[in-house]
Amino acid sequence: MPSHLFSPFTLRGIEFKNRIVVSPMCQYSSVDGFANDWHLVNLGSRAVGGAGLVLSEAAAISPEGRITPHDLGIWSDEHVAGLKRITDFLTANGAVPGIQLAHAGRKASHNRPWEGGKGISPTEPGGWQTVAPSAVAFAETSPVPAALDEEGIQKIRADFREATHRALLAGFVVAEIHAAHGYLLHQFLSPISNQRTDQYGGSFDNRVRLLLDIVADVRAIWPADYPLFVRISATDWAEGGWTPDESVALSALLKDQGVDLIDCSSGGTVPRPTIPLGPGYQVPFAERIKRETGMPTGAVGLITTAEQAEAILAAGQADLILLARESLRDPYFPLHAAHTLGEDIPWPVQYERAKKV
Repeated sequence: MPSHLFSPFTLRGIEFKNRIVVSPMCQYSSVDGFANDWHLVNLGSRAVGGAGLVLSEAAAISPEGRITPHDLGIWSDEHVAGLKRITDFLTANGAVPGIQLAHAGRKASHNRPWEGGKGISPTEPGGWQTVAPSAVAFAETSPVPAALDEEGIQKIRADFREATHRALLAGFVVAEIHAAHGYLLHQFLSPISNQRTDQYGGSFDNRVRLLLDIVADVRAIWPADYPLFVRISATDWAEGGWTPDESVALSALLKDQGVDLIDCSSGGTVPRPTIPLGPGYQVPFAERIKRETGMPTGAVGLITTAEQAEAILAAGQADLILLARESLRDPYFPLHAAHTLGEDIPWPVQYERAKKV
């Protein structure tokens, strides 16, 4: 029987040739938000390697939405050309091009991980004033954010709308809204980071309001035959935080709003959560959301082998497999996985003489 991992999957009008997705992974290698040769080679090699969908790293919708001064951006029309160069290459090599739209909120204005990852205050070179639902810092070494007022919230919505228009011009056909890992939209979801008492805080309905508004904004712009994903952290792994039950309830609302797939990750709201790490440790979140809402889901987290990915799909736990670190280790994971599973898939003609039989 054909493998599940290499069966096509269609959402709206877009078909993915297989169920393997390159997960968004920050490279911290931009200058002023521009995509460059590193981004072309990094993402392009994964398309050559056979992935069905290649998602860009988080693209900041505004300069103040960057995690570091070196993040990829989509806040300027000038960013479009560099991104279009990448989507053209991905498409030409058989991968669907996708983009993750993001705002880091209180986790913005930090150094790169290999530079220590500490926060940069607004008075330091390279730093800026961060914003968040509430004036609560992420960690002791993080800058204290300014609580967003109504004008600031409306600017966030406008920035997402403008970024969506640019994503279309750049040739992306899948958009993912980043509402996970303790970044801005997740900060609104979690009671740990959201201590507001207005219409955006307190109750579940209030905490999900901004995300639902942004989804509606993006879906109104994004073509009807193009898929829209949302990445969530299904749990904060912290007492008093966002819960799996809330993730199920949110996913049902997002389904009604025209979202096509929930990308199920976890964590990011608190600096040092206790997480039961192990192979596929986040897969149960994808399985539960899929089972209880009927929403297609993507599984992510310590998925490292073809057999493991195949078993997840065969058991109906998820619809897509998102690979992050394993894709960094092996850009050609899909080609190798096909051989492992006994699938004869096309290789790039330039590489055919190296194909295993």
